Amino acid sequence: MSSTVERGRRLAPDDRREQLLLCAERLFGERPYAQVSTTDIAREAGIARGLLNHYFGDKRGLYLEVVRRAALLPTMDPARLPTGTLEERVDISVAWFLDSVEPHRRTYLTVRGAEGVGEDAEIAALIETADDTVARRVLEMVGVDPEDGAARAAVRAYGDLAKGTVREWNRGGSLTREQAHLLLRESLLAIVDRVLPPLTRARA
Repeated sequence: MSSTVERGRRLAPDDRREQLLLCAERLFGERPYAQVSTTDIAREAGIARGLLNHYFGDKRGLYLEVVRRAALLPTMDPARLPTGTLEERVDISVAWFLDSVEPHRRTYLTVRGAEGVGEDAEIAALIETADDTVARRVLEMVGVDPEDGAARAAVRAYGDLAKGTVREWNRGGSLTREQAHLLLRESLLAIVDRVLPPLTRARA
């Protein structure tokens, strides 16, 4: 939905809320938290600031929702979990991650860094929960028990590489999408194939 198209139009509550989130995602993706005001967001959406407060309470409430959306990647339908060789399943899981992140790369990086928010315990807890949830999804896709704590810890650690890869991809010219995919695929394949078996045995 384009905020430009919807500017000035009367929208259903769910559509208006979505429009405000898209405007906030764009602005928080461009500037740190402290440099974005509710007035900026309301102006971008073409509404009165009071309407923004009606939906989200304040800037922090809106930012929490932006973080939640950027941190929690879409769930893959269990019926569509990849099959085939380990290499094929790893390749599909990396494509899923990059496809999920691509539309909102800058916002994803901004909220992952929680710029300007400092030591906000609620945001830190939200991101930690999201990291664990994404690790479980990746393990499911590559055919590893997501309840294995050591396996989840390894994939959460791999998540830091994934975030750094997205950052390099987002710079423009540092890494292409294809190069990012190659880096993440080969790294995840090595972890699942060569690291997880001895790691999980050691914890047994």
